[in-house]
Amino acid sequence: MSVAVSVAAEATDAASPPVPAGRTAVVIPAAGRGVRLGRGAPKALRSLGGTPMLVHAVRAVAKARTVSLVVVVAPPDGAAAVRTLLDEHPLPGSAGTTEVVVVAGGETRQESVARGLTALTDDTDVVLVHDAARPLVPVETVEAVAAAVRNGAPAVVPALPVTDTVKRIAPDVPAGEPEPVVDTPERSLLRAVQTPQGFDRATLVKAHQEAPREGEGATDDAGLVERMGVPVVLVPGHEEAFKVTRPLDLVLAEAVLARRRATDGF
Repeated sequence: MSVAVSVAAEATDAASPPVPAGRTAVVIPAAGRGVRLGRGAPKALRSLGGTPMLVHAVRAVAKARTVSLVVVVAPPDGAAAVRTLLDEHPLPGSAGTTEVVVVAGGETRQESVARGLTALTDDTDVVLVHDAARPLVPVETVEAVAAAVRNGAPAVVPALPVTDTVKRIAPDVPAGEPEPVVDTPERSLLRAVQTPQGFDRATLVKAHQEAPREGEGATDDAGLVERMGVPVVLVPGHEEAFKVTRPLDLVLAEAVLARRRATDGF
């Protein structure tokens, strides 16, 4: 879900009062097929360093001290298999106290996240939504997003400056045809967003309730919140929180994981 957003979204003057201490949960939609990685298992179940990416993602968010619940949204017909997989790869160390539940997802990412929200406990008031395909997100990023929501921001997104020049093209150009450029947005005002994205629970639930159901659904939960006119703010992302989408991304992820194991005992 790496998309460019305006730095204007960083304004914090409309932030809500701090959220009282409650439970912080993470919803991980993992029901996609990941066709851009080629044939084989769903993307979230592809091996990274001998361990499925989904397991890495669950471990990454569960390491955050503020997270006490992780809801994994499995493929519609794969909840039992995902539960077995996670049981075979228990959370290490202090993260082992984090509760992990598995629910069946829907046909779109938007529907899957909505189903994940129904599995939250009543005392959950802060919700993070994290891509299973971002298995190496540092715990510091998770903590920063959760803290910003606790401090009163209704929606928080980690993001990095855009390093490439971005072109906006004309819509409805036939595939394979040259694409006319409409304009070139100012790069300094763009950010590439990552996950986990964090939300006040009531805000995110309302955004999903009001979201249109037709089409493929939203790929970015912050976008649903923006449609309601609720401010979204950015916090610094991390270069290792990249999304594993194509085979080359998997090679890079293997390299990052090997470096961590050599230097940090990861």
